[in-house]
Amino acid sequence: MIRLKVVTPVETLVDAETPIVTLPGRKGRFQVLKDHAPLLSSLGEGSIVYMDDGAKKEVRISSGFVKVIDNEVFAAVEQ
Repeated sequence: MIRLKVVTPVETLVDAETPIVTLPGRKGRFQVLKDHAPLLSSLGEGSIVYMDDGAKKEVRISSGFVKVIDNEVFAAVEQ
């Protein structure tokens, strides 16, 4: 599982364990699975999609940055 944390300057939008995360990179969407290589990337407009208790969930964003390391995905975003 992956620990996903999505924050804005004023609140935490997501703090969850998930098997997969799909992110809107500036050059296209990409997915993060367990044991993904370390990564830093900018994010563009779109949705961060993840699974929570078997249900597909998504968070709309306008931009941001993501850091992936040691099965943790931390996204600092603007909505």
